[in-house]
Amino acid sequence: MMKPARAEWVVRNMIAALLFTHLLLQTAQPSPQAPQHSSAAVPASAQIKPGRDKDEEVTPGALLKVRRIFVESFGDDIISKEMQSMIITSLVNSKRFKVTENRDHADAILKGVALEKTSQELHAYGEGTSVGGASGGSHAEISGSGGNVSGSSGGGFVARHLGTSDSSVNTETIDSARIAIRLVNTDGDVIWTTTQESKGAKYKGASADVADKCIKQLLHDVAKLEDGDSSPPTAPSRPDASHH
Repeated sequence: MMKPARAEWVVRNMIAALLFTHLLLQTAQPSPQAPQHSSAAVPASAQIKPGRDKDEEVTPGALLKVRRIFVESFGDDIISKEMQSMIITSLVNSKRFKVTENRDHADAILKGVALEKTSQELHAYGEGTSVGGASGGSHAEISGSGGNVSGSSGGGFVARHLGTSDSSVNTETIDSARIAIRLVNTDGDVIWTTTQESKGAKYKGASADVADKCIKQLLHDVAKLEDGDSSPPTAPSRPDASHH
């Protein structure tokens, strides 16, 4: 027969084991009032990301916010590198914009495509002068008496001709340049664009002239916005066939 003290110790151990089992079951089952959520279970498309509203459009006024510009490479060929350098020079000389080589610090990225070509034009000139003249005359006389006949005759002719001519042929080398550039903001939206052409100016070549034309067009469009013109800046191609 089990002693009372040992029976009491067995009952206490059984009660403790039951309580421990009950606690384990409650811990293993999540509470319905406090559901567990994992951020990994939420799809990326459903997460809210900060940024611009989808319906927000790029306004012409975005160009006025541009102060610092990063000029992206136009290409690896010599012509593209020279044109990029001339664009940078024109931007710096404008005193309106700052050119940075740190893309992350720029308000806008300037991208472009440049083309330069050389052609030959043939010029021919000719002029001629001709002067001519002619003259002539004749005379005849016959007389006779008593079976004697005598006569005389005479004649003459003079002709003159003088001719001069002058002609020349020469070739002229024509350099022409064409460039298309655009400004892109940090969101990747195009906020300004222009295309310009040139055959050279009085004191500069075609490449330098077309670079100046692009930046002058940019400054012109910025000035229009600053004056309160809300129309979007546009800069159609302007072929320039005459020398300045």
